[in-house]
Amino acid sequence: MEEIRFDDDGLVPCVMQDARTGEVLTLAYMNEEALRLSRETGEMHFWSRSRGEIWHKGATSGSTMKVRALRVDCDADAIVALVDPTGPACHTGERSCFHAGDLDPQPGEALAELERTIAARKAAGDGGSSYTARLLADSPFIGEKVREEAEEVTRAAREESDERVREEAADVLYHLAVLLASRDMSYVDAFEELNARRR
Repeated sequence: MEEIRFDDDGLVPCVMQDARTGEVLTLAYMNEEALRLSRETGEMHFWSRSRGEIWHKGATSGSTMKVRALRVDCDADAIVALVDPTGPACHTGERSCFHAGDLDPQPGEALAELERTIAARKAAGDGGSSYTARLLADSPFIGEKVREEAEEVTRAAREESDERVREEAADVLYHLAVLLASRDMSYVDAFEELNARRR
């Protein structure tokens, strides 16, 4: 990090990105001390331009951000922090500070949003008022559905249109997400396994 090019005010912009989902959470600024503290403590620290002081993200709200990795751009004048947030990133209580503007869901957001919806249904514990809740209440049924949907996407790949492959692939992803949630797991567990296999 010694190569960081701070601006004339001694600051560098830092984008916080959820390490598990890839979602952008917020943008803040760091000076050398904030960068040092973030690296030493493993939790994000910033320079507050409005207050003119260092602030530890979550010190008052409890919504800290654990540092997983710090990445520097090609010009060394911006940082991306891959973090594990413990709560909302935004002072409004929203998960991300970027909750205004064009909010149509994008493809890269689909799995994270799906997993949050499944987690909410699981937490509600309604025992079956939704299809997801019924699946979560019956572990053998989830496994059967994953197998059924895998067979359907295979058949679609062999005999049907690209649109049918797309639809059946979405069904596989949904049912697999429910299966993982039933075991208190998520796609992140599978992604970590894939990363480990690359080593």
